[in-house]
Amino acid sequence: MGIPFSKLHGAGNDYVLVNGLREEYDWPALSTKVSDRHFGVGSDGLIVVTPSEKADVRMRMFNPDGSESEMCGNGIRCFTKFVLERDLARAGEAGLKVETGAGILTIVPCYENGVITRAKVDMGAPILRAPYVPADQSKAGPSDHARLNKSLVRGLGISPDELIFDAPITVDGTRFVVTAVSMGNPHAVAFLDTPVKDVDLERLGPPMEHHPAFPRRVNFHVANLVDKRRMVTRTWERGAGQTLACGTGACAMVVAARLHGMVESDVTVEVPGGELQITWPGGGPIYMEGPVVEVFTGEVAAP
Repeated sequence: MGIPFSKLHGAGNDYVLVNGLREEYDWPALSTKVSDRHFGVGSDGLIVVTPSEKADVRMRMFNPDGSESEMCGNGIRCFTKFVLERDLARAGEAGLKVETGAGILTIVPCYENGVITRAKVDMGAPILRAPYVPADQSKAGPSDHARLNKSLVRGLGISPDELIFDAPITVDGTRFVVTAVSMGNPHAVAFLDTPVKDVDLERLGPPMEHHPAFPRRVNFHVANLVDKRRMVTRTWERGAGQTLACGTGACAMVVAARLHGMVESDVTVEVPGGELQITWPGGGPIYMEGPVVEVFTGEVAAP
């Protein structure tokens, strides 16, 4: 008998989910196997339900290359639907509390006719101090604070010198000006005047992901501001490549935009696979809301 699985997606960011509450497998090898879009199920990674001593349940997320990520914003919505609709854990009055590599997060499911179609996630507060992203300021160009919203940063109790903000990084002959944010996992955000659709992420994503400024690699995002409540984005995810959506990345992009004074508290982030709603007043936790869909179920042989 194979390993039962379900495939779900959130705004096109698709994952294979399995129940690991009682069974243990070689999760990195299984992730590499199922993620292959030609010889496997096809996904942006594997998400495993495991027991938690700290929360209602624990989520582990593995990239297609077998590496484990701290968190996944679209994946945790898929996880919530998978867990609650199969009664693998029960949500409390405040929502489902999930242990992740980025801490314990609370997710509130949204039901339509008894089915979870959306979820709202308390993503926690962003991490901006460069050493904790982590990002090495000495390996990037000097930050330019000319566009920094200094009053917001002061309110967070952070010195501008602690940030990687509008720092130039050149990869494969192309110069980007990036701002670094962690949502429990590292992100580099570049706001562009040219259309994000014109960026060759297949060429430029890998060297940015592996740039020496980011000792644990990085998720790389390019964004166009439409107005103060909307942005258009594309993403190269660490360990996965181009994806149709990145929940933690959408949060990081809104934080970076707020640091620039570009957007209001509520922003619609347009990703290739749909839209995510991000709310951050400039302090405290970020909230992300987006869709979740179950695609199909099946069984896969253990690796």
